[in-house]
Amino acid sequence: MVSAGVHDLVVVGAGIVGLAVAREWTTRRPADSVLVLEREAAPACHQTGHNSGVIHGGIYYQPGSLKARLCVEGARLMYEYCQHNVISHERCGKLIVALSADELGRLDDLEQRGIANAVPGLRRIGAEEIAEIEPNAVGVQALHAPNTGIVDYPAVARTLVDELRAVGVSVRFGTAVDAIDGAENPVVHTEGGPVRARTVIACAGLWSDRLARRAGAPREPQIVPFRGAYLGLRPTAQPRLNGMIYPVPNPELPFLGVHITKHITGDVTLGPTAMMVGARDAYALRRLSIRDSWETLTWPGTWRVARRYWRVGLDEIRMAASKRAFVAAAARYMPGLTVDDLDGSSHAGVRAQAVGRDGSLVDDFVISRDGHVSHVRNAPSPAATSAFALARELVDRVTG
Repeated sequence: MVSAGVHDLVVVGAGIVGLAVAREWTTRRPADSVLVLEREAAPACHQTGHNSGVIHGGIYYQPGSLKARLCVEGARLMYEYCQHNVISHERCGKLIVALSADELGRLDDLEQRGIANAVPGLRRIGAEEIAEIEPNAVGVQALHAPNTGIVDYPAVARTLVDELRAVGVSVRFGTAVDAIDGAENPVVHTEGGPVRARTVIACAGLWSDRLARRAGAPREPQIVPFRGAYLGLRPTAQPRLNGMIYPVPNPELPFLGVHITKHITGDVTLGPTAMMVGARDAYALRRLSIRDSWETLTWPGTWRVARRYWRVGLDEIRMAASKRAFVAAAARYMPGLTVDDLDGSSHAGVRAQAVGRDGSLVDDFVISRDGHVSHVRNAPSPAATSAFALARELVDRVTG
């Protein structure tokens, strides 16, 4: 038996969102019994620990959406938390660079979204100021977002675990959740036995849809994994960049394109790509899960995505097969970049992208609720940035 008695709240998942939910609940209800269950041996083992480490500004998201509302507020709360807990972070700023007149219309759209979303300090700049901010970059115009920053999200997660345990929250690693039964009197079934709860909030990331279905929720939206690969650049005597340089993204896709990012360690990477893969934990490109592949391939939305974006898919395959093609994607806005600039390092993350039956790539956070059980069904980027604000939203919905 994993746990005796009834917990006031059980959180499934010790990524940054799940840990932030437990913190928000405990802040409001310090006398409650709160339990966090995580199947891995440590926090932040999946999306939290395999992303770009960016504190996003909130530019890209449809005004009025959860992402738009929660990203700006989440960034503010993330900076406050890092400052209070002495976690390394930097407001290094970011450029979204238009390379030709053809991209200026899309840059206009992004600017209007950023203004509507109240992104701090956002402004339009020309080629001369691009060169002042990022001497190695080129472009005809850009959006400069000075409030965008970088942070070590796994360090934030570890700090949250320590904080939660200090106030009596039980955080249990190595405890996989198999299913959740009962909307009104929930029972969380784990490998070690059942756990009774008054409220359950599941933040299961890459496996969120599977857990929701076992609780009786519909299959839609289905999680389809997209692998994002990163390549490291070797250090230079003079820094290559001061912050981050992004392309103008394809407005039909929720992915931001291959960009150049400085990390809090001082390392610089190119990426990520966004290639559909055959496992939800495909951190290695050859990793294949028969179950994950079957669920992806039997989902009608997968084939609709493939038909609609097959050219994009070919580009992704090309970058996965060729470092030269990968580097060329970034060299468009940082001329002179070649494969000789790579340091030989690489890593990858897997984005839990919800896909609708109609082939839509769901571009907002999705939260479902049945009685006293809530599921976060879609929380890819900017979920890490938004974690504290998203936690408030989740707890408000349950307790409001």
